Amino acid sequence: MNDYILPAVEVVQKELLLFASLCFIIGSIDDIIFDMMWIVHSAKRKFLIYSQYDRAVVEQLPSSDQDQPLAIFVPAWREAAVIGIMLRRCLVQWGQGNYRIYVGCYPNDDETIAAVADVAAGARNIRIIICDHDGPTSKADCLNRLWRALCEDEILESTSYKAIILQDAEDLVHPNALELFDYLIDRASLVQIPVIPRRASRSTWVAGHYGDEFAELHGKQMVLREALGVSIPAAGVGCAFSRSALGKLSARTQGNPFDASSLTEDYELDINLTEGDARGIFARLKDRHGQWVATQEFFPDNFEDAIRQKSRWMIGIALSGWDRLGWKACWRENWMRLRDRKASFAAIILALAYIAILLTGLLYVFGLTGLYQPGPVSGLLKTMLAFNALFLLWRLAIKGYFVFALYGLREALLSVPRTFVANMINILAAKRALVQYLQILSGAPARWDKTSHFHPDIANVKRLRATENIRRSQ
Repeated sequence: MNDYILPAVEVVQKELLLFASLCFIIGSIDDIIFDMMWIVHSAKRKFLIYSQYDRAVVEQLPSSDQDQPLAIFVPAWREAAVIGIMLRRCLVQWGQGNYRIYVGCYPNDDETIAAVADVAAGARNIRIIICDHDGPTSKADCLNRLWRALCEDEILESTSYKAIILQDAEDLVHPNALELFDYLIDRASLVQIPVIPRRASRSTWVAGHYGDEFAELHGKQMVLREALGVSIPAAGVGCAFSRSALGKLSARTQGNPFDASSLTEDYELDINLTEGDARGIFARLKDRHGQWVATQEFFPDNFEDAIRQKSRWMIGIALSGWDRLGWKACWRENWMRLRDRKASFAAIILALAYIAILLTGLLYVFGLTGLYQPGPVSGLLKTMLAFNALFLLWRLAIKGYFVFALYGLREALLSVPRTFVANMINILAAKRALVQYLQILSGAPARWDKTSHFHPDIANVKRLRATENIRRSQ
């Protein structure tokens, strides 16, 4: 064993360390360049703009001079546990404004239909739409059915909607979100507001890692993407599409603006709508209480659901997105698409790095017992490992800064050990994504591989229902 196996193990260990270190250095240089550009952009806004003008709050925005309604699309498959709470909250937060919520249900999902019907009774702002086929189809297929229902309503009611807003069945909406969308949608094809993950107290690690990722994604990456003038990928919730832009796309796609063959239809739609001369806006604005106008939601709180969700994102963005969206003749746009698509490959490199670490520990143990003495690490590898250690500290510090700004010191400190949890989820999600992607290439249809949703604020249901009863009695 000492003569053959352990020397082979050492060769594999050193090769993996060298390969992973090189890949990490390349990826880290990319991240640091992006970070530095964000720092310069933020300093410019802070010292050249906000030093001269007070930052506006959403209540200061002027009212739109167009009296056009807004449509909110909520696709729902097996959401009976949360959809009622979400809709009641929307009615309480938005009141009897000029909007209509279109909820897409499936004929074989009686529980969700009943939950929506219970809230919709007597509420003029909610309309239930039954999909043409039993579920689950793709999420985009459900959205296309809602789009057709909206177009039919426009004809019957002789009206024209101003924007289509996407929300999920578990979302917590902000009371001023519609005002912000209404004000900005005249200026862009897409308006995205921040998404703020919330977590139940029992899920510090799994659900908590979503907060770490979105704090940086919507605190830095989306901000700089807009500043660079490249396409804006929406989050699928808390995003509004211009009715006219979606109508033009619908005319080119036989009345189906959402691609039913895509697992990340929102990402692809947003990229297509905001590239070139079109514009996307990432709107970071606070209300008078100092709270972000954002969509909050509870993300998966267990490994299985988190892996399923992350694998869907990887398939749609990193794998299928490469085939379906390709590249553009713009270095800034291609740089952002490359950053979007490197998640799956980064997870593979992470897996190889963890294998190298395990082999390093194994060889160290054999060295302590005297059974085998591994050779010294080369100077080049030592230098690369040292650089990677510095890059890792930088990455943790940057992420910690954004988590601290959004959630406070405790969550910022927890974001450091949560990095390992996030890595494990991403590695397992990449494995699952590759398997599913191969199945799609072999002809398997895109299915709504949804995660189960929950809402810890069940205690608020009675309060929401009481408010709803008061509204109905008026």
